[in-house]
Amino acid sequence: MEYTIFKPDYLLSITGGDRETMAEIAGIFGNQVPEFLDGMKSLLGQEKYYELGLLAHKAKGSVTVLGMEETAKMLKEFELLAKAGEQKEKYTDFIARFETDSTTVMAEVNDYLGRKI
Repeated sequence: MEYTIFKPDYLLSITGGDRETMAEIAGIFGNQVPEFLDGMKSLLGQEKYYELGLLAHKAKGSVTVLGMEETAKMLKEFELLAKAGEQKEKYTDFIARFETDSTTVMAEVNDYLGRKI
């Protein structure tokens, strides 16, 4: 499998290559994603844009662990725009991309963890 989003270098560096720890970190991320998505959709619906920006910031930290560099950049842009309440028409697309990227990275991480390092 070719990894399009997952970049294992950072995860390897912080775990020392320990597969159990890598799986635990990936599991934590996988459990956080629905919470992030539910929160983002709820805050968007309530027009609480500043809080939405704070949540995008929190999600950005989580994606970094899995080497999701492009997703992290997108979330940074989302964070700044939402905190400023600007370009609101983009927020739904940001959330959808985060959802798609998160699904993809979990498949890639699971594939990676099934391989030998």
